[in-house]
Amino acid sequence: MEDIGASGVGRGWQVDETARAAVIAAYDLDRLRHAPALRRITDFAAALCDSPVALVTVLEETQQVFLSRSGIDLDSTPREISFCDHAIRSDEIMVVTDATADPRFVDNPLVTGDLNVRFYAGVPLFTDEGVALGSLCVLDTVPHPDGLTPLQRQGLEALADNVMARLRDTRDAAAWRHRERDARAKLGDSESRFRTLADTMPQMVWSTLPDGYHDYYNARWYEFTGTPVGSTDGEGWNDMFHADDRERAWEVWRQSLISGEPYQIEYRLRHADGSYRWVLGRALPIRDEAGKITRWFGTCTDIDEQKIAAEEREVIAQELSHRIKNIFSVIAGLIGFAARARPEMKEAAGDLRDRITALGRAHDFVRPHSRNSMPDARQDSLHGLLGELFAAYARDGVGGVEVMGDDLPVDDRSATPLALLFHELATNAAKYGALSVDGGRVTLDVEAGGETVTLRWTEAGGPPVVAPTSEGFGSQLLELSAVRQLGGTVERDWQSDGLRLTVTVPRTAFSRR
Repeated sequence: MEDIGASGVGRGWQVDETARAAVIAAYDLDRLRHAPALRRITDFAAALCDSPVALVTVLEETQQVFLSRSGIDLDSTPREISFCDHAIRSDEIMVVTDATADPRFVDNPLVTGDLNVRFYAGVPLFTDEGVALGSLCVLDTVPHPDGLTPLQRQGLEALADNVMARLRDTRDAAAWRHRERDARAKLGDSESRFRTLADTMPQMVWSTLPDGYHDYYNARWYEFTGTPVGSTDGEGWNDMFHADDRERAWEVWRQSLISGEPYQIEYRLRHADGSYRWVLGRALPIRDEAGKITRWFGTCTDIDEQKIAAEEREVIAQELSHRIKNIFSVIAGLIGFAARARPEMKEAAGDLRDRITALGRAHDFVRPHSRNSMPDARQDSLHGLLGELFAAYARDGVGGVEVMGDDLPVDDRSATPLALLFHELATNAAKYGALSVDGGRVTLDVEAGGETVTLRWTEAGGPPVVAPTSEGFGSQLLELSAVRQLGGTVERDWQSDGLRLTVTVPRTAFSRR
């Protein structure tokens, strides 16, 4: 008789029965009872070991339960007479060559009774944590004096590994189902709280599936639109938009669905009274841990009154700006009229008129515009403003002042001193400097570095120049614009072929943003 299991204590004894019962419960073993996959394993085990009976057993508190059986009709036996209760006490295969010669089993009812067990070989089934569940075993009614061959041992161990793989799959599936039940319960509670919260919000709230299918609107949506509950699910929401806004809204929404970028658009939505009101639509995607979009949540906010007020403010601002522009023209005209009456003031009047015209250009560039009066260049662009100022100094559309380097945002606060500063430089260059002769060149290089911006005015190819011995009005104007209004510094370098002037200004002086 060969009995490997009787010689020592296996890892099966390391877990108490209470803990063991909890581990067994996690495997949801009822789902595997008499499963075809396990039946194929026991059929093959019986054939491999030349035995009429093969079992997959699980040892519960009082019973030995057969998850799979081949060659026997029983579903269980009492644990106290189980051979497998001995098998789980060892890490190795337990082999009983003749039960009638083994003191542990000689009086066992499975040996003395109708089953007439003589031969037993069982591989203990251990979890990854070392908890013994039961065994894969084979039985015969006649002794096997030679026990198991090496091939049979290897085969039974391989089949036992296969059984444990099936059991782990069942355990993992049970754990997944448990998590799903918990998640659904939590989701149900979360959805209930969300709906309660959404229905108390002043905004219209909606939600869609990842593909954009609308499946939820809060009470405010139905109150605003006057539509029956559920009638705008799917794509029905688009019918609520003003006809002129539908295609545009669809295109923006499609782009968000494709790119995953936030959705934002203003459009007109039909109110319950039949009128159309402006609303602001926004939506953000909800993503899982892998970054995949699982849902979109969005809102619609009634902005009709703000929209009308903004349009009224724009009309007023445009009218005010137009009147200011006319004031510049009137002042320039009055200067010209006065100059005609005082010929000796003609040159000074011309300079003053040009400066006022430059201020008018700067104001016109940054003032509010309608779509028809909008400048070609961006209204917040330093390059755009300088381009407007220097356009008058180009010859046949080319030449003049070349603006290079970084572009910066500007606003109405900085536009006036910038216009005065560079109009003065360009005018002097046209009268006395590089722009007064063919082949002369002027560049303005803008360098934005950190907290300051450096503007380098460079003239080359002009007539010889010398540094002035005193400061005239133009120099004082440069100081006023660059130093006092923009908070910067001015450095002049009078080279023989032209002026080099460097203006350093804080970045914050260009724009309030």
